[in-house]
Amino acid sequence: MSNSADSPGTDSTPERDRRRPRPVRFLTVAVFALAGLIFVTSFNTAKGTNIRTDTSLLKLSDLIQERSRKNKGLDESNAALRNDVESFAERDDGSSRAQDDKLSGLERSAGTQPVTGRAVTVTLNDAPPNATAKLPGYPEPQPDYLVIHQQDLQAVVNALWKGGAQGIKVMDQRLISTSAVRCVGNTLILQGRVYSPPYRITAIGDPSRLQQTLADSPAIQNYMVYVNVYGLGWRVTEDGTATLPGYSGTVDLHYAKPVP
Repeated sequence: MSNSADSPGTDSTPERDRRRPRPVRFLTVAVFALAGLIFVTSFNTAKGTNIRTDTSLLKLSDLIQERSRKNKGLDESNAALRNDVESFAERDDGSSRAQDDKLSGLERSAGTQPVTGRAVTVTLNDAPPNATAKLPGYPEPQPDYLVIHQQDLQAVVNALWKGGAQGIKVMDQRLISTSAVRCVGNTLILQGRVYSPPYRITAIGDPSRLQQTLADSPAIQNYMVYVNVYGLGWRVTEDGTATLPGYSGTVDLHYAKPVP
C-alpha cells in the first residue's frame, strides 16, 4: 500500500525547503543591479556627449597627424609672409651694397636661404617585419633591432655636417642650428611635424667627401652591422645638382623662465 505522502497531489517538501529562496532570484537581481551601474557610469562619463565620436577618444596617432598637417600649413604661411617682408625691405632701405652682401651671407649661413650644389641623399628604412639573422653567430632579432632609431638619423646628419655640407634637408625640411632630430617610437618628429620611414636626408657639398665621412663614422659602422645582418634599409645616392629650400619656420627661441 502506498504511503499518503507519495500520493499524487500531495506535497511532501518540508516546510523549511518551501521557504528557501531560489538562487535564480538572486541572479536576476544581480544582473539588473549591474546593468544599472553600467548605465550610471556611462552617463557620468559621456556628460551629454556622444562618447563614440568624442575627439578626446581619438587615437593619439590621429591627433599627432592632424597637428603635423596644421604645422605644415603654418610653415608655408610663414614662408609666404617672410617673402613679402623681404620684398618690401629690398625696395629702398638705404643700406649699402656691402651691408646687403653681409646680410645675404648671414642668411645663407643661418639656412634661411635656398642653397644649390651637388647633392648626396641617404635613405634609411626599417627592416622587414619577418626579418631573421642573415649571418651565423648573431641572435634572432628583437623588435628593437628592426626599426630606425633617433641615434641612426643623428649619426647621418652629424657625419654630413662633418663632411662639409653647405646645407642639409631631412625629408622636406631644411635644418638650421636649432633643429633637433628626435624620434618617438619609430616616427620622426622634426620641427613640429611627424614623419614615418623611409627617411631621406639630402646634403649639398662635395659628394666624395660626404660619402667618406659617412663611411668613417663609428655610429654608422655599427648601423651597417644591422643592415647586413637584419636587413635595415640603407642607400646612398648622388643626385647631381640640386637645390635645398630655405628654412621657413620660426626662428624665435623658446626657453624656460623662473617663476617670480
